[in-house]
Amino acid sequence: MARRGPQGGGAAKRERILRAAIRIFSQKGYFNSRISEIAREAGVADGTIYLYFKNKDDLLISLFEEKMGEVVADVRARVEAGGDALSRLKIFIENHMSLLIREAGLIEVIQVELRQSNKFMKEYIPVRFLEYLDVISGILEAGKREGIFRHDLNVTMARRAIFGALDEISLAYVLSRKRKYDPDAASAEIFRIFAEGLKREGGKE
Repeated sequence: MARRGPQGGGAAKRERILRAAIRIFSQKGYFNSRISEIAREAGVADGTIYLYFKNKDDLLISLFEEKMGEVVADVRARVEAGGDALSRLKIFIENHMSLLIREAGLIEVIQVELRQSNKFMKEYIPVRFLEYLDVISGILEAGKREGIFRHDLNVTMARRAIFGALDEISLAYVLSRKRKYDPDAASAEIFRIFAEGLKREGGKE
């Protein structure tokens, strides 16, 4: 979805504002954060924020929409470079868990702060989230065609189960302030659990 901004560009400034919002939201929490603090962090005037975003809710949703768009594009490229469906599933899981380190602030905002926005939870259609799930669906459908995964696999349910496991571990990681789960070990165990459950009897190893 195209977002408004001043005529003549301003993409770099808009990106600074989004990155500043990630830092402030993750440090202070969404409800305790002020537009003035985000503006100061981004190095712009308070009023400049409103040239790009209608309000704080719009800023939060835009942050999710655009950054998740980048995440989806990145994981698609990584998955497409993989081998068979099991290899691509492993890549997807490892990439998701590595985001806890690579994009720590963004993941904290998505896992904790975004869920506290009534506007997001009740009104926003999570297009980017559905695209993310579609990446999992593509892997699972390919696995069925390749004869690796069970032919009777319910892809819709399986993709939700895979994402649910990743989401739960990610949330636990964020809430425990990075002490409870090692992302690498967690991704290996999640892959092992699902790989064994997805494979058809007598399927490829």
